[in-house]
Amino acid sequence: MLRRLALTVVVSLAALSAAAPGAAAATAPLPLPLPLLHADDARTRLMVTVSGTGDPAAEGVFELKCGPAGGSHPAAQQACDRLDELAAEGADPFAPVPGDAMCTQQFGGPATARVTGTWRGRSIDTAFERTNGCAISRWNGLRPVLPNVR
Repeated sequence: MLRRLALTVVVSLAALSAAAPGAAAATAPLPLPLPLLHADDARTRLMVTVSGTGDPAAEGVFELKCGPAGGSHPAAQQACDRLDELAAEGADPFAPVPGDAMCTQQFGGPATARVTGTWRGRSIDTAFERTNGCAISRWNGLRPVLPNVR
C-alpha cells in the first residue's frame, strides 16, 4: 500500500535563542514544508465494469485514468472531476453502505457495477447495485463514474 509522506519541522524560537544567543532576532521565519507525495498518490486508474442497465452504450468495461483524464471511459474528464470533488469533501465514494443503515425498500433495477484499481493511491475493489434506496443513492453519488440508469 502506498502511503503519503509528510515532513513536518517544528522549530522553537526559545531553542534557537538558547543555541545561539542573538541569532533568533537575525533569522527570518522558516517556511512551512510542503508534503512529499509519492508520484502515484494523486493518480487514479480504475476499471469500471457495468452490466444489466438495459442500455448497450452504458454497459461494458471502461478504463478511467485521472491526472490527466483519459482511458476508454465515455466521460473521463467529468468522472475525474467528480472523484476530485468527493476527495475534497473528504468523502469515500467506494465505502460500502453501513450494515446498520436504514434503507428504503425500493428496487432501482438490475444494473450492477464493479470498480477495481487505484484511487488516489488506494487500492479499490468494490461492487455497486441498485437493490434499495441506500444502494441507489451510493450509485447516484458516483455518477458520472457510473452511468446514469433508471
